[in-house]
Amino acid sequence: MSLPPRFADLKASIAASYPDFEQNATRSWAEVLRELDEVTKQIKEEGADYIPQVNFADLQNLNEEELLRIKRRGSVIIKDIVPDEQAVKWKEELKEFVAANPTVQGEPADDKQFFHLYWTKPQVQARSHPNVLAATVWLNKLYTAKPGAAISKFDGVDLDVPLTYADRFRIRKPGVGWNFHPPHIDGGTIERWEDPTFRRCFEDILTGNWRRHDPFHLEGRLDARSSLYGRPNQSSIFRSFQGWLAMSETAPTQGTLRVFPDVLLSNAYLILRPFFTPTAPADSEEIYNPASWKFDISAPDFPGIYPRDGGYAGPRPTPALHPNMRLGDSMTSVPKVNPGDAVFWHCDVVHAVETDHVGTGDSAVMYIPAVPMTPQNQAYIERQKASFLSGQRPPDFPRGEAEVGYVGVAGVDDVISKEGRRAMGLMVDSVA
Repeated sequence: MSLPPRFADLKASIAASYPDFEQNATRSWAEVLRELDEVTKQIKEEGADYIPQVNFADLQNLNEEELLRIKRRGSVIIKDIVPDEQAVKWKEELKEFVAANPTVQGEPADDKQFFHLYWTKPQVQARSHPNVLAATVWLNKLYTAKPGAAISKFDGVDLDVPLTYADRFRIRKPGVGWNFHPPHIDGGTIERWEDPTFRRCFEDILTGNWRRHDPFHLEGRLDARSSLYGRPNQSSIFRSFQGWLAMSETAPTQGTLRVFPDVLLSNAYLILRPFFTPTAPADSEEIYNPASWKFDISAPDFPGIYPRDGGYAGPRPTPALHPNMRLGDSMTSVPKVNPGDAVFWHCDVVHAVETDHVGTGDSAVMYIPAVPMTPQNQAYIERQKASFLSGQRPPDFPRGEAEVGYVGVAGVDDVISKEGRRAMGLMVDSVA
């Protein structure tokens, strides 16, 4: 699907914004392609072992090498955040909620497994669990200011204060093929290029210094407009990491998450991709040679971005449009998790859900991201609080049947910690 002609002007404007853009971008593009060629082979060789795993109890004791590995991969499993029996209990209570409220909306329509529910008691309890919030604080604090700057210069930002972003859950049955979530990135589509503030996150890539790009710099993230068009199901806030908490055992081939585990390389490749056109077929060996690409800003296309619901969706990389990512080999299923473990992935990480689930039991997770205190995020929390108190869907999500009339919907008393009440905007004083 073609994009409007004004996006060709956007490309030209970006190119004109940086000195020697064509020269620097062409050099960077060649370097990125060569490194992708090596790294994707390593990812294929190591498979799930490429994804870091840590214990919740050890988060404060990781060494610098371990932290750098987590940041480069962009994804991490944090084990034993809550006891297994608590996570399993939440799953059973969610099943009971759905049984008691058969009109709840979900997919697939004839056998609902992905539920458009936000305010059940298990979800509210899990989001406000002290360990879950502590894990998200640890993730938020992986972000830093650029060298020479201090986080304290950012008014209203406190990485030690977590906020809660209400999302949905799934209880996926075995033997059902899903095509809902092919490789994609959330939290900003064309906005990554179109919004000047968001574009600052990728400035080192656009100036020809892609190796200096740090996806964990706060500059640009705090005021980025990730939803210029108000499209439903598009996050309008800064989630440092997306994530889910497991309520069942889930392993590769059992409908789990898949990621492209190198956020530096995927960012560099995807941000530069619109400025280059291939001169060789995408399925040929020549496509991996930088000489098979030419700098070209004449067309309005941004590969992987497409019109949807009055705005734009993506980036959605595909083998045809993004052959150098070798998605068939490099999209990696995360290792086996148990109930009470969580998987988190950086907001720029390309991720997907396995199409097939060949296990024998449910693959059940609650979506719970890491959200830091920022002025923009806090403003959303105030709107979300009103949705919670009235039993309506949160602001970022499509309008639909409200939960206010459901049997067993959560109330304020189901928020199980002081930190959780603060995270939901139900109290404004310090939790210290």
